[in-house]
Amino acid sequence: MFACESAILAHERLAIVDVEHGAQPLVSADGALVLAVNGEIYNHRTLEAGLERPYPFRTRSDCEVILPLYEQRGVAFLNDLNGIFAFALYDRRRNRYVIARDPIGVMPLYIGHDAHGQCFVASEMKALVDVCPTFRAFPPGHVFDSATGRFEQYYQPAWRDYDATRGTPADLTSLRQALEAAVERQLMSDVPYGVLLSGGLDSSLLTAIAHRFAKRRIEDGGASEAWGPQLHRFALGLDGASDLARFRADVDADAVHRVRREGPERDDPVRDPRVRRRHTGQGAEPDRRRSARRS
Repeated sequence: MFACESAILAHERLAIVDVEHGAQPLVSADGALVLAVNGEIYNHRTLEAGLERPYPFRTRSDCEVILPLYEQRGVAFLNDLNGIFAFALYDRRRNRYVIARDPIGVMPLYIGHDAHGQCFVASEMKALVDVCPTFRAFPPGHVFDSATGRFEQYYQPAWRDYDATRGTPADLTSLRQALEAAVERQLMSDVPYGVLLSGGLDSSLLTAIAHRFAKRRIEDGGASEAWGPQLHRFALGLDGASDLARFRADVDADAVHRVRREGPERDDPVRDPRVRRRHTGQGAEPDRRRSARRS
């Protein structure tokens, strides 16, 4: 946790990269910048190599690169991040805070204000329920900068305009290459991992691609073996379900695991007028949580 007169940042971490040294909030070497982030920056090595000036990294966390990028470029770096993220960054020198969410909102993020007008953000809605009388989802592809006091949409790809893509033929080879590259880079991890397999076409396809790359570590360019010889699969299923039994018969049964769902979890629900009463902090403990306050 970080706390000063103007801001508080707290983070409960699910360690994936740099398990030993990547504890958060991340703080710059001079102590001027503080970062709490829930995310994975897949192109962090490329971004580190392309910095305008050398930076004394204190960890091997893929997210630490956000600190020198902000220091050297302000908020202009957001479109260069290839990853999923939601972060709050506090600049102590300027008493400025920056909050941003990835382009399509993979990582959850909520923003609200308390009775005194202080700003709070959190990766779980239930963290704000008892603090903020009003709160909402932070819009994907946007950044809020206290220096301007407004939201700005940083992610505005040309393909969102239909006229920009009208008549463009489908390039199936490029599509396959892009999908395989996306799956490969998202296997970046310093801990064992698995896949959640629904049995549908999309998860089956992604699992097949992941299995191809899972034997070598992504972080060192495939120079070393990954954490286990098998890609473990997890599937929600009912007791005695025939489809899961058939699947386990076709592959290594030790690498297939059934998950029983014991009750509803509504951490990121659809819009519902009753939803505020449901988020009281009861239920499963969060994997990652982040909050920031500025007076």
